[in-house]
Amino acid sequence: MSKWNILTKGFFKENPSLILVLGTCPTLAVTTSVNNAIGMGAATTFVLLMSNILISLLKNVIPDKVRIPCFIVIIATFVSMVDLLIQGFVPALSASLGVFIPLIVVNCIVLGRAEAFASKNGVWDSILDGLGMGIGFTISLILIATVREVLGAGAFMGHQFIPADYNILIFVLAPGAFIVYGFIMALVRHILNKVEAKRKAKCAVAK
Repeated sequence: MSKWNILTKGFFKENPSLILVLGTCPTLAVTTSVNNAIGMGAATTFVLLMSNILISLLKNVIPDKVRIPCFIVIIATFVSMVDLLIQGFVPALSASLGVFIPLIVVNCIVLGRAEAFASKNGVWDSILDGLGMGIGFTISLILIATVREVLGAGAFMGHQFIPADYNILIFVLAPGAFIVYGFIMALVRHILNKVEAKRKAKCAVAK
């Protein structure tokens, strides 16, 4: 697989939230606003990137029987770092995201990339994989949060532009999160299926 494919596969083709259906808890919980989505996406991307690097460097040193506990310790270290940084420099975001920053430790996306990719590949490929998956996760959060914030709160990134009387409250509540998540997931899969069908048709014509 080329370097470009390793980086970009997480954007849409193997998007962790929309295609692989990982990390659904923060995806549903923090997407009430775009600001929260960006903050959670950035935090998760940082942890993905740093843990992938360190796990790739240590993959030949970590005993196979204790690799999962070791991965969790490494991930927890970077989660603690990013949690303290957010508390120190962006306290409002820290208060808004609450427990979901510490819960990155058990996020299936982070541990999944550590086990499936970083522990089996070199440092440079692991950097690209972590960055790509983090960006893909952030994209999915922003897409969902944009729909929920605009329809549910009549705002974008905290800026109100639709009167409160016209807001659809369900979109900022849990049922709205599932509805928006489902529709965006279906739309992305539909687009990818059409792109794949066109690619196969071109290959058939070329043959």
